[in-house]
Amino acid sequence: MKIEDEIKVNKFSNEWHRCTVNILYTYNRISNALEQRAAKEGITLKQFNVLRILRGRYPKPSTNSLIKSRMLSFTPDISRMIDRMVSKELVSRCQSGADKRAVDLFITKKGQEILKRLDEDMLMMDILPSRISEEEAIALNALLDKLRG
Repeated sequence: MKIEDEIKVNKFSNEWHRCTVNILYTYNRISNALEQRAAKEGITLKQFNVLRILRGRYPKPSTNSLIKSRMLSFTPDISRMIDRMVSKELVSRCQSGADKRAVDLFITKKGQEILKRLDEDMLMMDILPSRISEEEAIALNALLDKLRG
């Protein structure tokens, strides 16, 4: 469906305006769908992203700053999110052996199990392949990479 029909707009100022609105609207639709999927396991999309980062580093430790630098969306208070994840037993935290001022973070077994249950669902393979072809996905990825510069 065209973006004009989705948001009930007659016209945009230009194609770049239409593109901006289209990207934002589509981002929100995808984000909401992923949030609902993550919520089935009692976590947020940002917490899913943290777990994904920690799993990718495992068994090496991670730090708050490393996680913050790899997040897909801006997350100003990573420390509070990590605190919540530690209390849910999804992440473990211990003093760094290399730097006594630093804290090392690891994904727990429980966090790994949640990721394993969510992995396939979060790929959105039940939706994306039925809407766009693999060739279109390749072209879209190239355009989005180009847009980010």
